[in-house]
Amino acid sequence: MSATDLDGLLPVDRDTPPEDVVGAVRAWIDDHVPAPWREQAQRGRPIREVRTRAEYEAWYPVFGASGLVAPTWPRAYGGLELSPGTARMVDAELRPLSLGRLNPLGLNLAAPALFAHGSEEQRRRYLPPIVRNEEVWCQLFSEPGAGSDLASLSTHAERDGDGWVLSGQKVWNTWAHLAGWAVVLARTDPDVPKRQGITYFLLDMHQPGVEVRPLRHIGGEVDFNEVFLDRARVPDDQRVGDVGDGWRVANATLSGERQMVSGSGSGGVDRIGGSGVHHLVELARAAGRSDESLLRQELVRLYAEERIRDWTNQRVRATVRAGRSPGPESSIGKVHQGDLNQRVQLLATGLLGLGGLAWAADTSGDYGGSLPFEVAGMLRSRANTIEGGTTEVNKNILGERVLGLPREPDPWHDAPWKDVPRS
Repeated sequence: MSATDLDGLLPVDRDTPPEDVVGAVRAWIDDHVPAPWREQAQRGRPIREVRTRAEYEAWYPVFGASGLVAPTWPRAYGGLELSPGTARMVDAELRPLSLGRLNPLGLNLAAPALFAHGSEEQRRRYLPPIVRNEEVWCQLFSEPGAGSDLASLSTHAERDGDGWVLSGQKVWNTWAHLAGWAVVLARTDPDVPKRQGITYFLLDMHQPGVEVRPLRHIGGEVDFNEVFLDRARVPDDQRVGDVGDGWRVANATLSGERQMVSGSGSGGVDRIGGSGVHHLVELARAAGRSDESLLRQELVRLYAEERIRDWTNQRVRATVRAGRSPGPESSIGKVHQGDLNQRVQLLATGLLGLGGLAWAADTSGDYGGSLPFEVAGMLRSRANTIEGGTTEVNKNILGERVLGLPREPDPWHDAPWKDVPRS
């Protein structure tokens, strides 16, 4: 990385007094955040009312160059090397402006593996473009026959000179149609037990041999994809960790994924599918139902659960800020968030009354054309208990790795992968 790549970083670091860091952030906000956004935040109004997604994406390089996207990361990787406590103070200054982090799969999936198992050269090469959203990432792990039992995956990688060729099929790959890079697991040795013969790679998505096919949701939008690899090439310097040690490397990514989709306080995606309890209160008032005692009790119950989840996720996030990968405790937020958000979105749709029953296609024939926001959120939330590891898998993780319960019986645990029955 050249010195010019760091020119936009704020002139603060771990040794800067917290009050000086906050002052520098406030000055940066005044100098770099558009005035309509600042004025909207000062009024306490949603920023989305004065800012489109396209406008935010166009402005985002300014944010990415500041070091504020990942303030605890080293400066060489695009951060500011701030302590976790100071970083929380920075987040408090930024929160009213709703400066969401773009490239969440790069920040929360690829980065943890690179920090924990990547080489210094890999971290310097890949982390700064992730922070600046210059290289968008996705994850190629799950397969048609390897979802809940991911370690049984069959996509294979073969040595070819100074690199590898990968072939196989992946599925349920979030935002793969937008990504330029992917973290991918492939089998490099079928003669050892399934968890011992997997290797972790960084794959350039824009090359021959990579085909992405979008999978459309019931609401009409596209988040997920299936990806076909036909002798796609990966140089050996894009291998993370040792050959055959990919399962251990992948655990950093999987923990980061569970943390990313754990909702409020997670530092990742706040909510996949709809909005939160504050929006339910607005809907109840608009429907003239805010005085109904049973509805008020349900709103308070959901609000209390959101706050508890927020605090739990903040504790896990503190572990990440301290330089450690999120561990099995990230499964707590994942399990709670999936069920909670589904209940929130079902109530939001119920509060619409007859307005939530049906919708018309737009002129292009897209059946999701005029889908109400709340209904779209409800439909999308059905995936919450599946994505990021199913609720059942995460409960197993909590039982075995947090509570110390015996592992589920697996008669094929030590058998060579090639001898294990697969779907």
